[in-house]
Amino acid sequence: MTAAAVAAAEGLRVLLVEASPLVGGTTAISGGMVWLPASHKMAEVGLADSLDDARRYLAQVVPPGGDGTLLETFLARGDEALRYLEAHTAVRLRPVLRYPDYYPALPGATAGGRVLEPVPFDGRTLGPAFAQLRAPLPEFTLFGGMMVDRADIPHLRRATRSPASAWRVAKLLLRHARERLAAPRGTTLVLGNALAARLYRSLLDLGVELRLGTAVERLLQDDDGRVTGVELRDEGARVRLFARRGVVLASGGLSHDAALRPRFVPALAGTLTATVGSATVGSGARLAQAAGAALSRSSQQQAFWVPASVVPRADGSAGVFPHTVTDRSKPGLIAVDQQGQRFVNEALSYHEFVRGQLRRGPPAVPAWLVCDGRFLWRYGLGAVRPFALALGRHLASGYLKRAATLPDLARLLGLPAATFAETIAVWNTDARRGLDTRFGRGGDIYQRHLGDADHRPNPCVAPIETPPFYAVAVQPADLGMAAGLVTDEHARVLQADGQAIPGLYACGNDMQSVMNGAYPGPGITLGPALVFGYVAARHAAQAAGAAPRAAPATAAVRAPPDPQAPQASPAT
Repeated sequence: MTAAAVAAAEGLRVLLVEASPLVGGTTAISGGMVWLPASHKMAEVGLADSLDDARRYLAQVVPPGGDGTLLETFLARGDEALRYLEAHTAVRLRPVLRYPDYYPALPGATAGGRVLEPVPFDGRTLGPAFAQLRAPLPEFTLFGGMMVDRADIPHLRRATRSPASAWRVAKLLLRHARERLAAPRGTTLVLGNALAARLYRSLLDLGVELRLGTAVERLLQDDDGRVTGVELRDEGARVRLFARRGVVLASGGLSHDAALRPRFVPALAGTLTATVGSATVGSGARLAQAAGAALSRSSQQQAFWVPASVVPRADGSAGVFPHTVTDRSKPGLIAVDQQGQRFVNEALSYHEFVRGQLRRGPPAVPAWLVCDGRFLWRYGLGAVRPFALALGRHLASGYLKRAATLPDLARLLGLPAATFAETIAVWNTDARRGLDTRFGRGGDIYQRHLGDADHRPNPCVAPIETPPFYAVAVQPADLGMAAGLVTDEHARVLQADGQAIPGLYACGNDMQSVMNGAYPGPGITLGPALVFGYVAARHAAQAAGAAPRAAPATAAVRAPPDPQAPQASPAT
């Protein structure tokens, strides 16, 4: 959508082809964070950062062997892309003041501001098109589709203890009730749903044509190898469409590609993915390979990992719940392997948690997240929400395991009782002093940020001692693949010999990640996706001979009106 919006803003005629009947893809169900170091948004709120600091940080996190030119392009053009989007589209982002990089002790890391989040969006401004916007995961909404902003979560927890929090929650519920009178779900959109909605609004404003529920069968090429268009499967018929300017692939990557995915992940990781896609629709990589494109050859693991639980839903479908930030770092939970032992610091990033599972090997796949009744009530566990009064559906489906005592829980999970008892005893002894002598949980600002600030002395550590006791199984899943099509600094797809395929671009997860399998901070998939979507569109427009718009220096360029503000007609 970024590539389409920028190309249209550059004056090109643009068609966006989407295999799904819905718009938004994985972005719409994600946290919506965008990692962009040293942006002008940071400077506006008084947060210091520099590209040199970002380079210093990434040099220690990103494994060698990646394309340094691409990484440098991302850093150098990130703020340029952000300024352009805010000047010419409905995209609005704001810095998250407090959200540390995932390795905060390393030189060059920051405690906040590098990650941006979308400004909340009123879905009603999409009009009838709101029905085509993919909804967030139901497990991450309340009361029939109410999305919850990050800032509201602490108030929901304190609603019964703080009059200020109770008033804030009451206003949220009243607003949601009003919205549900006119819509099938809440229309105050936040997180990734807001970002997808803002991009969708931009496409509508800029006159981009969309074909939903339409699969691309193959790329068309002329005798010189230039990509000249696509062949579509549309309502059973095959249709050829020709592109004079270029074709940009952004199909979501290799996560659902049963043939290509195993090249880049260990067999132990399996095939579970938290991304949106379909195994019946070919990946962008497949299309490009048929046109002569090269795929990643990195020796590094090429997935962005998250521990996930599989949730049986009431409608009979199975949901994939990503355990990102809602439970693992909170005080009073541990992860154990099938031998009843802890194997990782549970408060590390979701990517590092799964790397710990894979290092431990088969005993940790799946692993069990274990907590007590106090924890479940206060924080929830996976798809089980906090303050849940009824657990019957999750217990009956087997998703949630419950036992009256810890020995009973060990038997229920098939764990060695003596080993599990010792693990709990060591944890509880440490936790009563606010310590974790095994893995140092709560030992840096990232871990403490995701803990419970109201819990002392360690926001990530508390004993497990209040019956009944609960567990949920988690296994490795990907949030997207880092492997993808090899591209140059203009997002042009390359052949094995390093030559660009004329007329063919890739961005998003179709493009080989600039991070080479590393996960330095929140939003390191969406950040490069926005930047290289912008880069691809600008290059295609300029290569076509169109008069390029100057990259805005925000003070000199007037942005179109925010689509949520009253206006006589849509910005175009």
